[in-house]
Amino acid sequence: MKVDEKSPRVSNERAGEQKVPDVETGQSGLTRALKSRHILFVAIGATFGTGLFLGTGGALSNAGPASLLLAFIFMGLVVYSVMVALGEMAAYMPVAGAFTVYASRFVDPSLGFAMGWIYWFSWSVTYSLELTASGLIIQYWNQSTSIAIWIAVFWVVFTTVNFFPVKYFGEMEMWFSSIKVVTVIGFIIFAICINAGAGQQGYIGFKYWTYPGAFREYLVPDGIGKFVGFWSVMVTAGFSYQGSELVGIGAGETANPRKAIPQAIRWTFWGNFSLFVATVFFVGINIPFDNPDLQSGATNASASPLVIVAKLAGVQVLPDIINAVLLTAVLSAAASDVYSSTRILYALADEGLAPALFKKTNRFGTPYWSVAFCSLLGLLAFLNVSENGGTVFKWLLNITAVAGFIVWALITVCHLRFMKTLASRNIPRSSLPYVAPFQPYLSWFGLVLNVLIMLTSGFTVFINWSTVDFFASYVSILLFVVLFIGHKILFRTTPVKIETIDLSMGRMDI
Repeated sequence: MKVDEKSPRVSNERAGEQKVPDVETGQSGLTRALKSRHILFVAIGATFGTGLFLGTGGALSNAGPASLLLAFIFMGLVVYSVMVALGEMAAYMPVAGAFTVYASRFVDPSLGFAMGWIYWFSWSVTYSLELTASGLIIQYWNQSTSIAIWIAVFWVVFTTVNFFPVKYFGEMEMWFSSIKVVTVIGFIIFAICINAGAGQQGYIGFKYWTYPGAFREYLVPDGIGKFVGFWSVMVTAGFSYQGSELVGIGAGETANPRKAIPQAIRWTFWGNFSLFVATVFFVGINIPFDNPDLQSGATNASASPLVIVAKLAGVQVLPDIINAVLLTAVLSAAASDVYSSTRILYALADEGLAPALFKKTNRFGTPYWSVAFCSLLGLLAFLNVSENGGTVFKWLLNITAVAGFIVWALITVCHLRFMKTLASRNIPRSSLPYVAPFQPYLSWFGLVLNVLIMLTSGFTVFINWSTVDFFASYVSILLFVVLFIGHKILFRTTPVKIETIDLSMGRMDI
Protein backbone atom coordinates (compact mmCIF):
# COMPACT_ATOMS: atom_id res chain seq x y z
CA MET A 1 0.00 0.00 0.00
CA LYS A 2 1.40 3.34 -0.98
CA VAL A 3 1.21 6.04 1.64
CA ASP A 4 2.10 9.71 1.78
CA GLU A 5 5.74 9.47 2.82
CA LYS A 6 6.19 13.23 2.66
CA SER A 7 3.77 13.70 5.53
CA PRO A 8 5.51 14.99 8.68
CA ARG A 9 3.59 12.36 10.64
CA VAL A 10 4.76 9.24 8.86
CA SER A 11 8.13 8.51 10.37
CA ASN A 12 8.96 9.98 13.72
CA GLU A 13 10.82 6.72 14.15
CA ARG A 14 13.15 7.52 11.25
CA ALA A 15 14.29 10.97 12.19
CA GLY A 16 12.80 11.62 15.63
CA GLU A 17 10.85 14.62 14.39
CA GLN A 18 8.39 16.48 16.61
CA LYS A 19 5.00 15.78 15.09
CA VAL A 20 3.32 18.78 13.54
CA PRO A 21 -0.07 19.70 15.03
CA ASP A 22 -2.82 21.15 12.90
CA VAL A 23 -4.15 24.55 13.82
CA GLU A 24 -7.94 24.42 13.97
CA THR A 25 -9.61 21.03 14.09
CA GLY A 26 -6.49 19.01 14.60
CA GLN A 27 -6.95 17.76 11.05
CA SER A 28 -7.61 20.49 8.53
CA GLY A 29 -10.54 20.25 6.19
CA LEU A 30 -13.25 18.95 8.52
CA THR A 31 -15.78 21.33 10.05
CA ARG A 32 -16.86 21.42 13.69
CA ALA A 33 -20.59 21.21 12.98
CA LEU A 34 -21.65 18.35 15.28
CA LYS A 35 -23.28 19.11 18.63
CA SER A 36 -23.19 16.84 21.66
CA ARG A 37 -26.64 15.44 20.83
CA HIS A 38 -25.40 14.50 17.34
CA ILE A 39 -22.37 12.50 18.46
CA LEU A 40 -24.49 10.95 21.22
CA PHE A 41 -27.02 9.63 18.71
CA VAL A 42 -24.34 8.54 16.22
CA ALA A 43 -23.03 6.20 18.93
CA ILE A 44 -26.54 5.07 19.91
CA GLY A 45 -27.37 4.51 16.25
CA ALA A 46 -24.46 2.11 15.90
CA THR A 47 -25.07 0.35 19.24
CA PHE A 48 -28.83 -0.23 19.25
CA GLY A 49 -29.19 -2.74 16.45
CA THR A 50 -29.73 -6.39 15.72
CA GLY A 51 -27.55 -7.39 18.70
CA LEU A 52 -30.16 -6.14 21.16
CA PHE A 53 -33.30 -6.75 19.13
CA LEU A 54 -32.37 -10.23 17.86
CA GLY A 55 -29.15 -11.53 19.45
CA THR A 56 -30.40 -11.52 23.04
CA GLY A 57 -32.92 -14.26 22.18
CA GLY A 58 -30.27 -16.87 21.40
CA ALA A 59 -28.22 -15.74 24.41
CA LEU A 60 -31.20 -16.26 26.72
CA SER A 61 -31.77 -19.72 25.27
CA ASN A 62 -28.13 -20.76 25.75
CA ALA A 63 -27.47 -19.46 29.25
CA GLY A 64 -30.70 -18.56 31.05
CA PRO A 65 -32.03 -15.21 32.32
CA ALA A 66 -29.69 -14.71 35.29
CA SER A 67 -26.57 -15.29 33.19
CA LEU A 68 -27.95 -12.92 30.55
CA LEU A 69 -28.55 -10.16 33.10
CA LEU A 70 -25.24 -10.60 34.92
CA ALA A 71 -23.29 -10.67 31.66
CA PHE A 72 -24.77 -7.36 30.47
CA ILE A 73 -24.11 -5.73 33.84
CA PHE A 74 -20.52 -6.97 34.01
CA MET A 75 -19.81 -6.05 30.40
CA GLY A 76 -21.27 -2.63 31.13
CA LEU A 77 -18.47 -2.11 33.67
CA VAL A 78 -15.91 -3.00 31.00
CA VAL A 79 -17.50 -0.55 28.57
CA TYR A 80 -17.50 2.13 31.28
CA SER A 81 -13.74 1.75 31.73
CA VAL A 82 -13.24 2.26 28.00
CA MET A 83 -15.66 5.18 27.66
CA VAL A 84 -14.24 7.30 30.49
CA ALA A 85 -10.68 6.66 29.26
CA LEU A 86 -11.66 7.77 25.77
CA GLY A 87 -13.58 10.74 27.14
CA GLU A 88 -10.59 12.09 29.03
CA MET A 89 -8.37 11.98 25.95
CA ALA A 90 -10.95 13.13 23.39
CA ALA A 91 -12.11 16.13 25.43
CA TYR A 92 -8.49 17.28 25.81
CA MET A 93 -7.37 16.49 22.25
CA PRO A 94 -10.44 16.27 19.97
CA VAL A 95 -9.33 14.93 16.60
CA ALA A 96 -11.24 13.03 13.93
CA GLY A 97 -10.66 9.33 14.29
CA ALA A 98 -9.64 9.97 17.92
CA PHE A 99 -8.31 6.68 19.28
CA THR A 100 -6.72 5.51 16.02
CA VAL A 101 -4.68 8.73 16.07
CA TYR A 102 -3.82 8.34 19.76
CA ALA A 103 -2.41 4.86 19.15
CA SER A 104 0.07 6.08 16.55
CA ARG A 105 0.96 9.26 18.48
CA PHE A 106 1.19 7.82 22.01
CA VAL A 107 2.38 4.25 21.52
CA ASP A 108 3.66 3.18 18.10
CA PRO A 109 2.86 4.17 14.49
CA SER A 110 2.57 0.49 13.57
CA LEU A 111 0.02 -0.02 16.34
CA GLY A 112 -2.00 2.92 15.02
CA PHE A 113 -1.78 1.45 11.53
CA ALA A 114 -3.00 -2.01 12.55
CA MET A 115 -5.65 -0.69 14.90
CA GLY A 116 -6.97 1.84 12.40
CA TRP A 117 -7.16 -0.49 9.42
CA ILE A 118 -8.80 -3.40 11.23
CA TYR A 119 -11.31 -1.00 12.81
CA TRP A 120 -11.95 0.63 9.45
CA PHE A 121 -12.52 -2.76 7.85
CA SER A 122 -14.83 -3.75 10.68
CA TRP A 123 -17.21 -0.84 10.17
CA SER A 124 -16.98 -0.91 6.39
CA VAL A 125 -17.98 -4.57 6.23
CA THR A 126 -20.65 -4.00 8.87
CA TYR A 127 -22.23 -1.57 6.40
CA SER A 128 -22.78 -4.49 4.04
CA LEU A 129 -24.23 -6.52 6.92
CA GLU A 130 -26.81 -3.83 7.68
CA LEU A 131 -27.76 -3.55 3.99
CA THR A 132 -28.33 -7.30 3.88
CA ALA A 133 -30.34 -7.22 7.10
CA SER A 134 -32.59 -4.49 5.70
CA GLY A 135 -33.58 -6.70 2.76
CA LEU A 136 -34.24 -9.71 5.00
CA ILE A 137 -36.37 -7.62 7.36
CA ILE A 138 -38.49 -6.30 4.48
CA GLN A 139 -39.02 -9.87 3.32
CA TYR A 140 -41.01 -10.38 6.53
CA TRP A 141 -43.77 -8.48 4.72
CA ASN A 142 -42.97 -9.41 1.12
CA GLN A 143 -41.12 -12.61 0.20
CA SER A 144 -41.40 -12.09 -3.55
CA THR A 145 -38.90 -9.23 -3.85
CA SER A 146 -35.22 -10.12 -4.00
CA ILE A 147 -33.03 -8.69 -1.23
CA ALA A 148 -30.65 -7.52 -3.97
CA ILE A 149 -33.14 -4.77 -4.88
CA TRP A 150 -33.27 -3.43 -1.32
CA ILE A 151 -29.49 -3.68 -0.98
CA ALA A 152 -29.10 -1.51 -4.08
CA VAL A 153 -31.74 1.02 -3.00
CA PHE A 154 -30.42 1.53 0.50
CA TRP A 155 -26.79 1.55 -0.66
CA VAL A 156 -27.55 4.51 -2.93
CA VAL A 157 -29.54 6.32 -0.22
CA PHE A 158 -27.05 6.03 2.63
CA THR A 159 -23.98 6.52 0.49
CA THR A 160 -25.54 9.75 -0.81
CA VAL A 161 -26.45 10.90 2.71
CA ASN A 162 -22.83 10.72 3.79
CA PHE A 163 -21.79 13.14 1.04
CA PHE A 164 -23.98 15.81 2.67
CA PRO A 165 -22.58 18.27 5.24
CA VAL A 166 -22.04 16.47 8.53
CA LYS A 167 -24.64 18.54 10.39
CA TYR A 168 -27.41 17.10 8.17
CA PHE A 169 -26.15 13.58 8.81
CA GLY A 170 -26.12 14.32 12.54
CA GLU A 171 -29.75 15.49 12.50
CA MET A 172 -30.91 12.48 10.48
CA GLU A 173 -29.12 10.07 12.79
CA MET A 174 -30.62 11.77 15.83
CA TRP A 175 -34.19 11.16 14.62
CA PHE A 176 -33.51 7.60 13.46
CA SER A 177 -31.91 6.71 16.79
CA SER A 178 -34.71 8.36 18.73
CA ILE A 179 -37.15 5.86 17.24
CA LYS A 180 -35.12 2.98 18.65
CA VAL A 181 -34.81 4.57 22.09
CA VAL A 182 -38.55 5.26 22.28
CA THR A 183 -39.28 1.68 21.19
CA VAL A 184 -37.04 0.19 23.89
CA ILE A 185 -38.60 2.40 26.57
CA GLY A 186 -42.07 1.47 25.29
CA PHE A 187 -41.16 -2.23 25.42
CA ILE A 188 -39.95 -1.92 29.02
CA ILE A 189 -43.27 -0.37 30.07
CA PHE A 190 -45.15 -3.02 28.08
CA ALA A 191 -43.10 -5.84 29.67
CA ILE A 192 -43.80 -4.51 33.17
CA CYS A 193 -47.54 -4.59 32.45
CA ILE A 194 -47.37 -8.11 30.99
CA ASN A 195 -45.36 -9.39 33.94
CA ALA A 196 -47.88 -7.88 36.34
CA GLY A 197 -50.71 -9.84 34.72
CA ALA A 198 -52.00 -7.82 31.75
CA GLY A 199 -51.47 -10.67 29.25
CA GLN A 200 -53.04 -14.07 28.71
CA GLN A 201 -50.60 -15.75 31.09
CA GLY A 202 -51.74 -13.72 34.08
CA TYR A 203 -49.26 -12.71 36.75
CA ILE A 204 -45.76 -13.98 35.87
CA GLY A 205 -43.37 -12.52 38.41
CA PHE A 206 -40.19 -14.61 38.62
CA LYS A 207 -41.76 -18.00 38.00
CA TYR A 208 -39.55 -18.64 34.96
CA TRP A 209 -36.49 -18.16 37.16
CA THR A 210 -37.79 -21.09 39.24
CA TYR A 211 -38.77 -23.27 36.30
CA PRO A 212 -37.09 -23.90 33.93
CA GLY A 213 -34.54 -21.93 36.00
CA ALA A 214 -32.32 -18.84 36.22
CA PHE A 215 -29.17 -20.50 34.84
CA ARG A 216 -28.80 -22.97 32.00
CA GLU A 217 -25.95 -25.39 31.46
CA TYR A 218 -24.27 -24.85 28.10
CA LEU A 219 -22.14 -27.45 26.28
CA VAL A 220 -20.95 -29.12 29.49
CA PRO A 221 -22.91 -30.24 32.59
CA ASP A 222 -23.21 -28.95 36.16
CA GLY A 223 -21.73 -25.72 37.53
CA ILE A 224 -19.03 -25.53 34.87
CA GLY A 225 -21.74 -25.63 32.21
CA LYS A 226 -23.52 -22.70 33.87
CA PHE A 227 -20.28 -20.70 33.91
CA VAL A 228 -19.67 -21.57 30.24
CA GLY A 229 -23.17 -20.27 29.49
CA PHE A 230 -22.47 -17.04 31.38
CA TRP A 231 -19.16 -16.49 29.58
CA SER A 232 -20.68 -17.16 26.16
CA VAL A 233 -23.34 -14.53 26.86
CA MET A 234 -20.72 -12.05 28.02
CA VAL A 235 -19.14 -12.26 24.58
CA THR A 236 -22.59 -11.61 23.07
CA ALA A 237 -23.08 -8.67 25.45
CA GLY A 238 -19.74 -7.23 24.36
CA PHE A 239 -20.77 -7.37 20.71
CA SER A 240 -24.07 -5.65 21.60
CA TYR A 241 -22.31 -2.77 23.37
CA GLN A 242 -19.84 -2.20 20.54
CA GLY A 243 -20.36 1.15 18.87
CA SER A 244 -20.44 3.09 22.14
CA GLU A 245 -16.86 4.21 21.45
CA LEU A 246 -17.95 6.01 18.27
CA VAL A 247 -18.43 9.13 20.39
CA GLY A 248 -14.68 9.56 19.93
CA ILE A 249 -14.76 9.22 16.14
CA GLY A 250 -16.66 12.51 15.73
CA ALA A 251 -14.43 14.45 18.14
CA GLY A 252 -12.71 16.36 15.33
CA GLU A 253 -16.05 17.59 13.98
CA THR A 254 -17.63 18.58 17.29
CA ALA A 255 -18.38 22.16 18.21
CA ASN A 256 -17.11 23.06 21.71
CA PRO A 257 -15.58 19.59 22.27
CA ARG A 258 -14.42 20.39 25.82
CA LYS A 259 -18.07 20.49 26.85
CA ALA A 260 -19.80 18.36 24.22
CA ILE A 261 -17.63 15.24 24.44
CA PRO A 262 -17.90 14.70 28.22
CA GLN A 263 -21.67 15.18 27.96
CA ALA A 264 -21.93 12.71 25.09
CA ILE A 265 -19.72 10.17 26.89
CA ARG A 266 -21.90 10.25 30.00
CA TRP A 267 -25.21 10.14 28.15
CA THR A 268 -24.06 7.43 25.74
CA PHE A 269 -22.83 5.09 28.45
CA TRP A 270 -25.62 5.55 30.98
CA GLY A 271 -28.27 5.56 28.27
CA ASN A 272 -26.99 2.37 26.66
CA PHE A 273 -26.30 0.64 29.96
CA SER A 274 -29.66 1.36 31.59
CA LEU A 275 -31.73 0.48 28.51
CA PHE A 276 -29.72 -2.65 27.72
CA VAL A 277 -29.88 -3.98 31.28
CA ALA A 278 -33.58 -3.15 31.67
CA THR A 279 -34.40 -4.82 28.34
CA VAL A 280 -32.58 -8.09 29.06
CA PHE A 281 -34.02 -8.18 32.59
CA PHE A 282 -37.63 -7.95 31.41
CA VAL A 283 -36.99 -10.33 28.52
CA GLY A 284 -35.57 -12.81 31.03
CA ILE A 285 -38.53 -12.71 33.43
CA ASN A 286 -41.19 -12.89 30.71
CA ILE A 287 -39.80 -15.71 28.51
CA PRO A 288 -38.68 -19.18 29.70
CA PHE A 289 -35.26 -20.03 28.31
CA ASP A 290 -36.62 -23.25 26.79
CA ASN A 291 -39.09 -21.40 24.54
CA PRO A 292 -38.53 -22.89 21.01
CA ASP A 293 -38.98 -19.50 19.27
CA LEU A 294 -35.72 -18.29 20.82
CA GLN A 295 -33.74 -20.69 18.62
CA SER A 296 -35.63 -20.15 15.36
CA GLY A 297 -32.61 -18.54 13.67
CA ALA A 298 -34.83 -16.08 11.79
CA THR A 299 -33.45 -12.65 10.88
CA ASN A 300 -36.70 -10.69 11.13
CA ALA A 301 -39.12 -9.75 13.88
CA SER A 302 -40.32 -13.33 14.44
CA ALA A 303 -37.02 -14.13 16.25
CA SER A 304 -36.99 -11.00 18.41
CA PRO A 305 -37.51 -11.66 22.13
CA LEU A 306 -39.53 -8.45 22.21
CA VAL A 307 -42.00 -10.05 19.80
CA ILE A 308 -41.97 -13.37 21.68
CA VAL A 309 -43.03 -11.53 24.84
CA ALA A 310 -46.02 -10.08 22.94
CA LYS A 311 -46.82 -13.46 21.37
CA LEU A 312 -46.94 -15.20 24.75
CA ALA A 313 -49.14 -12.39 26.06
CA GLY A 314 -51.57 -12.72 23.13
CA VAL A 315 -50.83 -9.30 21.58
CA GLN A 316 -51.02 -9.71 17.79
CA VAL A 317 -50.10 -6.28 16.40
CA LEU A 318 -46.63 -5.93 17.91
CA PRO A 319 -44.61 -8.06 15.42
CA ASP A 320 -45.25 -5.64 12.54
CA ILE A 321 -44.32 -2.68 14.73
CA ILE A 322 -41.11 -4.35 15.93
CA ASN A 323 -40.19 -5.31 12.37
CA ALA A 324 -40.58 -1.67 11.31
CA VAL A 325 -38.38 -0.58 14.21
CA LEU A 326 -35.83 -3.24 13.26
CA LEU A 327 -35.73 -1.73 9.79
CA THR A 328 -35.06 1.76 11.16
CA ALA A 329 -32.45 0.24 13.48
CA VAL A 330 -30.40 -1.35 10.73
CA LEU A 331 -30.75 1.68 8.44
CA SER A 332 -29.61 4.00 11.21
CA ALA A 333 -26.68 1.68 11.88
CA ALA A 334 -25.86 1.64 8.15
CA ALA A 335 -25.58 5.42 8.11
CA SER A 336 -23.37 5.37 11.22
CA ASP A 337 -21.18 2.65 9.68
CA VAL A 338 -20.35 4.76 6.63
CA TYR A 339 -19.73 7.87 8.71
CA SER A 340 -17.46 6.04 11.15
CA SER A 341 -15.43 4.19 8.53
CA THR A 342 -14.84 7.37 6.49
CA ARG A 343 -13.57 9.32 9.52
CA ILE A 344 -11.28 6.44 10.48
CA LEU A 345 -9.89 6.36 6.94
CA TYR A 346 -9.53 10.16 7.00
CA ALA A 347 -7.55 9.94 10.25
CA LEU A 348 -5.31 7.20 8.83
CA ALA A 349 -4.59 9.36 5.77
CA ASP A 350 -3.86 12.38 7.94
CA GLU A 351 -1.39 10.31 9.94
CA GLY A 352 0.33 9.16 6.74
CA LEU A 353 -0.94 5.60 7.27
CA ALA A 354 -3.22 5.63 4.21
CA PRO A 355 -3.03 7.37 0.80
CA ALA A 356 -3.25 11.17 1.16
CA LEU A 357 -6.15 11.21 -1.32
CA PHE A 358 -8.49 10.12 1.47
CA LYS A 359 -8.06 13.29 3.50
CA LYS A 360 -9.30 15.60 0.74
CA THR A 361 -12.51 17.40 1.67
CA ASN A 362 -15.07 19.43 -0.26
CA ARG A 363 -16.34 22.87 0.69
CA PHE A 364 -18.76 21.30 3.19
CA GLY A 365 -15.92 19.59 5.04
CA THR A 366 -16.86 16.12 3.78
CA PRO A 367 -13.97 13.74 2.97
CA TYR A 368 -15.57 12.72 -0.31
CA TRP A 369 -12.92 10.26 -1.49
CA SER A 370 -13.11 8.45 1.83
CA VAL A 371 -16.91 8.28 1.59
CA ALA A 372 -16.73 6.89 -1.94
CA PHE A 373 -14.13 4.25 -1.09
CA CYS A 374 -15.76 3.10 2.17
CA SER A 375 -19.17 2.86 0.51
CA LEU A 376 -17.80 0.44 -2.07
CA LEU A 377 -17.40 -2.21 0.62
CA GLY A 378 -21.14 -2.05 1.18
CA LEU A 379 -21.47 -3.77 -2.19
CA LEU A 380 -20.11 -6.93 -0.54
CA ALA A 381 -23.71 -7.40 0.59
CA PHE A 382 -24.46 -8.74 -2.88
CA LEU A 383 -22.38 -11.83 -1.96
CA ASN A 384 -25.44 -12.99 -0.05
CA VAL A 385 -27.45 -13.33 -3.23
CA SER A 386 -25.54 -16.54 -4.07
CA GLU A 387 -25.05 -19.49 -1.71
CA ASN A 388 -21.27 -19.74 -2.13
CA GLY A 389 -20.91 -15.99 -1.80
CA GLY A 390 -22.72 -16.16 1.52
CA THR A 391 -19.96 -18.37 2.93
CA VAL A 392 -17.33 -15.80 1.93
CA PHE A 393 -19.44 -13.06 3.46
CA LYS A 394 -19.65 -14.90 6.81
CA TRP A 395 -15.85 -15.14 6.92
CA LEU A 396 -15.55 -11.41 6.32
CA LEU A 397 -17.96 -10.73 9.15
CA ASN A 398 -15.93 -12.91 11.50
CA ILE A 399 -13.11 -10.38 11.11
CA THR A 400 -15.40 -7.65 12.43
CA ALA A 401 -16.60 -9.61 15.45
CA VAL A 402 -13.47 -9.39 17.64
CA ALA A 403 -12.17 -6.11 16.19
CA GLY A 404 -14.18 -4.15 18.76
CA PHE A 405 -12.48 -5.89 21.67
CA ILE A 406 -9.06 -5.22 20.13
CA VAL A 407 -9.90 -1.53 19.81
CA TRP A 408 -11.32 -1.31 23.34
CA ALA A 409 -8.16 -2.85 24.77
CA LEU A 410 -5.95 -0.44 22.83
CA ILE A 411 -8.00 2.59 23.93
CA THR A 412 -7.12 1.74 27.53
CA VAL A 413 -3.47 1.28 26.52
CA CYS A 414 -3.50 4.76 24.97
CA HIS A 415 -5.07 6.18 28.11
CA LEU A 416 -2.45 4.64 30.37
CA ARG A 417 0.20 6.13 28.09
CA PHE A 418 -1.60 9.49 28.09
CA MET A 419 -1.65 9.62 31.89
CA LYS A 420 2.04 8.73 32.03
CA THR A 421 2.82 11.59 29.62
CA LEU A 422 0.85 14.08 31.71
CA ALA A 423 2.70 12.99 34.83
CA SER A 424 6.08 13.35 33.12
CA ARG A 425 5.27 16.97 32.29
CA ASN A 426 3.73 17.82 35.66
CA ILE A 427 0.30 18.47 34.13
CA PRO A 428 -2.33 17.71 36.79
CA ARG A 429 -5.25 15.61 35.53
CA SER A 430 -7.55 17.85 37.56
CA SER A 431 -6.89 20.58 34.97
CA LEU A 432 -8.38 18.50 32.13
CA PRO A 433 -11.84 19.24 30.70
CA TYR A 434 -12.97 15.76 31.78
CA VAL A 435 -11.31 13.57 34.40
CA ALA A 436 -11.83 9.79 34.20
CA PRO A 437 -12.53 8.30 37.66
CA PHE A 438 -10.73 5.47 39.49
CA GLN A 439 -7.48 5.76 37.53
CA PRO A 440 -5.24 4.08 36.64
CA TYR A 441 -7.03 1.05 38.10
CA LEU A 442 -10.11 1.31 35.87
CA SER A 443 -8.06 1.42 32.67
CA TRP A 444 -6.02 -1.58 33.80
CA PHE A 445 -9.28 -3.40 34.56
CA GLY A 446 -10.59 -2.60 31.07
CA LEU A 447 -7.35 -3.69 29.42
CA VAL A 448 -7.15 -7.06 31.20
CA LEU A 449 -10.83 -7.92 30.69
CA ASN A 450 -10.88 -6.93 27.02
CA VAL A 451 -7.79 -9.00 26.28
CA LEU A 452 -9.26 -11.95 28.18
CA ILE A 453 -12.60 -11.76 26.34
CA MET A 454 -10.84 -11.28 23.01
CA LEU A 455 -8.70 -14.40 23.52
CA THR A 456 -11.66 -16.50 24.68
CA SER A 457 -14.26 -15.20 22.22
CA GLY A 458 -14.16 -18.49 20.34
CA PHE A 459 -13.67 -20.74 23.35
CA THR A 460 -16.49 -23.09 22.34
CA VAL A 461 -14.30 -24.52 19.55
CA PHE A 462 -12.02 -25.96 22.26
CA ILE A 463 -14.98 -27.84 23.76
CA ASN A 464 -16.21 -29.20 20.44
CA TRP A 465 -13.13 -28.83 18.23
CA SER A 466 -13.52 -27.52 14.70
CA THR A 467 -10.52 -26.26 12.73
CA VAL A 468 -12.72 -24.16 10.46
CA ASP A 469 -14.52 -22.57 13.41
CA PHE A 470 -11.18 -21.91 15.14
CA PHE A 471 -9.86 -19.84 12.24
CA ALA A 472 -13.24 -18.17 11.79
CA SER A 473 -13.22 -17.11 15.45
CA TYR A 474 -9.66 -15.82 15.58
CA VAL A 475 -9.04 -14.54 12.05
CA SER A 476 -9.37 -10.92 13.23
CA ILE A 477 -6.55 -11.36 15.76
CA LEU A 478 -4.38 -12.99 13.09
CA LEU A 479 -5.12 -10.12 10.69
CA PHE A 480 -4.24 -7.55 13.35
CA VAL A 481 -0.89 -9.26 14.02
CA VAL A 482 -0.12 -9.42 10.28
CA LEU A 483 -0.92 -5.71 9.84
CA PHE A 484 1.21 -4.73 12.83
CA ILE A 485 4.25 -6.85 11.92
CA GLY A 486 3.99 -6.01 8.21
CA HIS A 487 3.99 -2.26 8.88
CA LYS A 488 6.74 -2.63 11.45
CA ILE A 489 9.00 -4.46 8.99
CA LEU A 490 8.21 -2.20 6.04
CA PHE A 491 8.62 1.16 7.80
CA ARG A 492 11.00 0.09 10.59
CA THR A 493 9.01 1.93 13.24
CA THR A 494 9.97 2.17 16.89
CA PRO A 495 7.76 2.86 19.94
CA VAL A 496 7.12 6.54 20.60
CA LYS A 497 9.15 8.01 23.45
CA ILE A 498 7.28 9.79 26.22
CA GLU A 499 9.32 12.99 25.78
CA THR A 500 8.41 13.28 22.06
CA ILE A 501 4.62 12.85 22.42
CA ASP A 502 2.72 15.87 21.13
CA LEU A 503 -0.14 16.85 23.48
CA SER A 504 -1.17 19.90 21.43
CA MET A 505 -2.90 18.10 18.55
CA GLY A 506 -6.48 19.13 18.03
CA ARG A 507 -6.55 21.46 21.02
CA MET A 508 -8.42 24.73 20.64
CA ASP A 509 -7.11 26.37 23.83
CA ILE A 510 -3.51 26.90 22.71
